[in-house]
Amino acid sequence: MAKRKSSSVLVTSTTKAAKPNIFSLTMGGKVVGRIEAILNFASNGKWRQKRVRFNRFDAIDDPKVATSLFGALEKWALAKGMDEIVGPLGFSDMEREGLLIEGFDQLSTYEEQYNYAYYQSLIEGQGYRKEADWTERKVFAPESIDPRYHDISRLVMKKLNLHFAAIKSARQLFRDYGDAFFDIVDETYRDIYMTVPFTERQRKSMIASFKMILDPKYLSLILDENGECVAFGLCFPSLSKAVQKSGGRLTPACLVRLLHDIKRPKVLDMGLIGVRPDYRNTGIEWGFLSMVMDILGSGGIEYAETNLNLDGNLEIKNTWDRFKTVFHKRRRSYVKKIR
Repeated sequence: MAKRKSSSVLVTSTTKAAKPNIFSLTMGGKVVGRIEAILNFASNGKWRQKRVRFNRFDAIDDPKVATSLFGALEKWALAKGMDEIVGPLGFSDMEREGLLIEGFDQLSTYEEQYNYAYYQSLIEGQGYRKEADWTERKVFAPESIDPRYHDISRLVMKKLNLHFAAIKSARQLFRDYGDAFFDIVDETYRDIYMTVPFTERQRKSMIASFKMILDPKYLSLILDENGECVAFGLCFPSLSKAVQKSGGRLTPACLVRLLHDIKRPKVLDMGLIGVRPDYRNTGIEWGFLSMVMDILGSGGIEYAETNLNLDGNLEIKNTWDRFKTVFHKRRRSYVKKIR
């Protein structure tokens, strides 16, 4: 019997709203790879670049498949007048980003994306080189909490005439402080690698997501004497274990596990720390650090996950050095000149 030849087909699909372009490759009637191209005009304008971001790269372990996908991506980017490809990156800093290159035996957080180890060689085989790395840690309570940490927090709050907001629900947080919250996020992360300001649509989308999992006891919101928000820190219950058993699908059993882990988490995902520019370098971050130490020292939480911290960020490194931590994951963003 004659052997049937394998054929490959590259399919392109587009969505109008956010302008991504998704390339998928089929062989023998089966999808063997895909990649998403994102032309982020806000990012290119802010950073004065001509880049296309790639994201959602998935493929079998075959260099030819990677060559087809990245070739289509680069051809599309050139047609748009761009001169570089960068990624994995989403539309904003709040989306899944970075290729996992260390820590394949570790559970990813709900906010992250897992990939196979061979993805690194597939991407680097196409001429892509490291542009930035993120590291991640597990953060445990210190063996003994130094009471001076809380004393410093109280002294800073008193000196600056600040106080903690009494937040009873996620709905109240975003109703009363939503605009200030996102304004502070934009200011805090303005100069961080590849960040862009949130659009109104993105703000609404994030609020809808936060409302489902945000617990006020894992939130620290600091107000000035006029009741204006000047800083915040928040953590989320880890949802990774709950969705792992169902392969990421929201089955009825998964929903039950999610509700349980939201109410009684054993692991926390570090969310965001934001400080208004005029309150930076005042020691205000001690309010959030004190909250994290209290939570980790309460006995109910095993550890917290930092999520992605840019490698070389000495400020955040010094923060986590006050705790007992274990480095366990690394992610990478790649770049390639195409013109």
